[in-house]
Parts: sequence; structure tokens; C-alpha cells
Amino acid sequence: MKSIKYIFLSAVLITFTACSEDDYDYTPNPEPVPAFTAGSADFTNYVAVGASFTAGFTDGALFIASQQNSFPNILSQQFGSANFSQPLMNDNIGGLLFGGNIITNPRLFFNGSGPAVLPAIPTTETTNILSGSFSNMGVPGAKSFHFVAPGYGNLAGVPVGAANPYFARMASSTNATIIGDAVAQNPTFFTLSEVGGNDVLGFATSGGSGVDQTGNLDPATYGGNDITDPNVFAQVFSGQVTALTANGAKGVVANVPYITNLPHFTTVPFAPLDPTNPDFGPQIPTLNTVFGALNPIFQAIDPSRVIVFSETAASPVVIKDESLPNIAAQISGALAASPAFPVFLSQFGLDGSNPTIVQTVAGLFGSLYGQARQATEDDLLVLPSSSIIGTVNTAFAGQLALAGLSQAVAGQFAVEGVTLPLEDKWVLLPSEQLAIRTATDAYNATIASVASANSLALVDFKGILEEASTTGISDGDFTLTTDLVSGGLVSLDGVHLTARGYAIMANKFLEAIDTTYGSNFIAAGVKANPGDYPTNYSPNL
Repeated sequence: MKSIKYIFLSAVLITFTACSEDDYDYTPNPEPVPAFTAGSADFTNYVAVGASFTAGFTDGALFIASQQNSFPNILSQQFGSANFSQPLMNDNIGGLLFGGNIITNPRLFFNGSGPAVLPAIPTTETTNILSGSFSNMGVPGAKSFHFVAPGYGNLAGVPVGAANPYFARMASSTNATIIGDAVAQNPTFFTLSEVGGNDVLGFATSGGSGVDQTGNLDPATYGGNDITDPNVFAQVFSGQVTALTANGAKGVVANVPYITNLPHFTTVPFAPLDPTNPDFGPQIPTLNTVFGALNPIFQAIDPSRVIVFSETAASPVVIKDESLPNIAAQISGALAASPAFPVFLSQFGLDGSNPTIVQTVAGLFGSLYGQARQATEDDLLVLPSSSIIGTVNTAFAGQLALAGLSQAVAGQFAVEGVTLPLEDKWVLLPSEQLAIRTATDAYNATIASVASANSLALVDFKGILEEASTTGISDGDFTLTTDLVSGGLVSLDGVHLTARGYAIMANKFLEAIDTTYGSNFIAAGVKANPGDYPTNYSPNL
């Protein structure tokens, strides 16, 4: 079996197409437009509190154009808030510097076939502290408990991960809190959005490599990719709303969507190995011979682990499922004791008569496949996995070579998702998805309860994203979906919205405000026109 390098299989490659103007219905609305009324809310001093969506994060970065098209800035225009201020970045490149060193990358752009990092150097220096207060208190990356954490904007903590560089640029002092700086502006109206999203997002994007901290009430002990305990969330969220409404301000809150509906988790298929690919198809008989040595062991212990590649249909990738019992010892022992194993080894140019080689390779098979299985439709592969499936993991191949295998054989057993099971960071298992949903449901129960108790408007962002990921969501002449690039709703990073998506989000906030406070933004046409906002930004912006 030759070394399989860079198998860009057809099912993994994503076909991107731009939205055509012909896709949309431009039938005018003949209904008469009523006069506008603001209802019982006072929008004089609007302050937005939230995380990356509030900030306007898109295409993997924050930049001037994305901030100008943030949903709070769009809302402020409908509210007539002339004094709505934002902590603008220096450029449309995106990314941040700290002491001249790049700490976050430039934005993504569409290069004709897929997302690519803009080939430019950021100019926004985190250590250049902005003066004044800001109406948009959106802080990318903030988890629920970060909003009340003193020092979260302390520059000294940024290099060691103890503080947030986006908040450090705008914090009123080194010991300030996000919610404290928002309340200090004495808002008459506020939005509190996507609080709770980052409490599960890091866990999800890391393939569930963090820890579900449910039951642990001390967030100081959490890792960056951990799921926040629902009771910690409830205490923080309730406190935020209490602080924001203390002076009689009205507002609107949004619940947390099932983030696994985002294209970061739905774009890469679980079965991307295409038999018609000339780099993969010819290898299938040999691969089935390799796993043929293992499958009787799998069949005896757990038939769901049997690995077979089809010569007529796309096959699932091979993954490491950490929720499975580790049967490495059983595999190694069975292979080493099998009289057929030395013959099997000879097919790869290995000396099957050498007991050391037999034990070494049997041990290798055990360590590689002790928790291996092929993916199913219930597994979610994260978006970055598309760039590594079918490639040779040179670091792992090097380790195998040091263990005594030839470079050729080492390469054969280091093909990501084929002979080398994909690591946990590339796959979100069903058990990990359940942990995310359970936490999200608990967060949303708190949000709904607190909103009701304080007579606040509530945006069902969870329902909106579910609609977008199934039938598509319509606003005016546009129907947007969660398809990466072509759907128009979600930006190139697969998580954050496009400018058009933020315009639709703003209109959903206006709908909730109308329902709760008796205004008629939507009916009077005082809303965003999604067609005025782009789905992709030019690399030359």
C-alpha cells in the first residue's frame, strides 16, 4: 500500500456558489404603511451587551466594516440613536497585535473555492487603549461569568490568557467589568444577547476536548474549552439583568441556539472517502486487508467497530471514540498470538519471523485502534477537519519510524481518517453533542424565566437558527440558510453571521420589541433591508 498523501476527496471538497439575484422574490408589498410609534420603550440611550455577535464579529475577525454592520449598530439606526458609539478597530484587515506581535489573525475572504486568510498584517494594537465609553459592549470570546469578572480587561492579563484583548482596548479601568461599564452609561434601553453561547462553543469547536463542568460552581477552575455549569450561568445572567434594569431601563434578551446547527459542524460529511478518487480508490483493497486482520477481533468484542471501505460508495472516516472501552490489550494480544499475523506482516515487507517485529506491530495496532470505529451520521466533523482528512500526519509517521518501522510503512499507517483515526478534536461525538444541548437547554430556561420575571422582550434565536438550518429563514425578498458561503446567513468562519445575517437578526429583535413594548417598527417599515448588506466582503475592502 503506497503512502496516501493529501486525499482531497470529492465529498470533502465543498462546492461554493454565490447567491444569485434570481433566487429571490421581489414582489412588492401593496399594504399601506402605518405611521410609526415607539410604544412604551425609551430608546434615547441604547447600550448593547453581549459577545462576538454583538460586536459584529464575522469571517473569523472583527474589523471596521463588520462593526458598522453589527446588529446593535443596525438597531441604533432604527432607534434613531445618533450617539451610538463602538470601539472601532483600526482597519478592515481584522486581527489584533499585542506589543507588535499578531495575537489574532486577519479576517477570512472567499478566494473562489473556499475561505482563506487575508494575506495582510493587522494594524490594531491592543495596547493602544481607547478613551471614553462605548454603547456597543460586545466582547468576542466572553463567557457568561466573564461579564462580571474584574480584571477581564486588564492588559497585563492578555499575554497569559487571563484577560480579553477586545475588552482590554475599551475597559474603563484595569479592574473594570463588562457589565459595570455598561451599567455606568445609565441606559434607557439595552440588548443582552448571546450570553451563554461561548459557554459551550469552545467545547464544541474543540471536538469536545474540554470538560463538562456541570456541578462545579467555581469558574476559576474551568479550562478554556469547558462547559459552564448551568447554576453559574443562572446566577450571572440574573445579576446582569438586575443591574441593567435597576434604573428602570427596558430591554430585549436573546436565548442561545443549538450551535451544532451551524455550518462549522454540518459542512464536512461523515462519509467523505470517495472511491472514485484516484489517490484513494486503488488503496481500498489493501486497506480492507489491513482492517481484515482486526475485524474478527472487533466482531467478537463489539461489531459496531468493524471497519470496511466500500469500492462503490463513499465511506466514513475512521475516528477515535473516547467514549468506547479501550480494547488495545485485547487487540495486541490476539494479533501477536495469531499464526496468520506473521504472514500478514510479510505483505508489507516486514519480517514476520522476528518476534520483536511481531510484538511491535501488534502493539501498534492495539494503540491505534483500541478505541477506533468508523464515523456515523450521528457524528459531527468540525470544519477544519476538511483540511486534514486524507493527509499524512508526518509527526506521527516520524514516531512510527523511530519505533522501527520503515518510512514507507510508517506513512501508510499515518493517514488521517483512514489508517490513523481522527483525534477527538476533529469530531463531536453524540455524547458530547448531548452535553452541549443539555447545558443550552438549561441556559435557555434561565433566560426565559428571567425575561418573563422582568417583563423583557425575548428573541428566540434558538428557533431562528433551527429554521435557517432546515427550511431557510426569510426576511423581505431574501431566504437565507446555514449553508457555508452560499447560504448567505453564516460567514466564512462557519459560526458568526454575515452582515446580511446581522440585518435579519436586528429585524428579529425589532419584532420582539414590537410584541412586548407596543411599538410597530416592522409594520411601519422602520427596519433593516437585508439587501443593503453584503454576504461576503471583498479582499480589497
